[in-house]
Amino acid sequence: MENRELIIAYYDLYANLLTEKQRLYFEDYYFMDYSLSEIADNYNVSRNAIYDLIKKSCSNLEEYESKMHLYEKIEKIKNLTIDSKIKENILSILED
Repeated sequence: MENRELIIAYYDLYANLLTEKQRLYFEDYYFMDYSLSEIADNYNVSRNAIYDLIKKSCSNLEEYESKMHLYEKIEKIKNLTIDSKIKENILSILED
């Protein structure tokens, strides 16, 4: 999986562990596809501040996954050959 897709998958799992500012900048950059300069202009901060915070957010997401392994566990469950309803129930429990 491409790094961008992986970071977004981690964000889906761990976004609540980031600060509000980290979530805002991350979403603008990864979901809204704004450039660093556009985000900086929108929040009246430097482009470098945006870059640093997004980089830190990605690092935090990777660290959370390295400690909790939720993404890894979800992927293993998705690959199990079990009844699809059981699989859905297990995944919904993990994703709550």
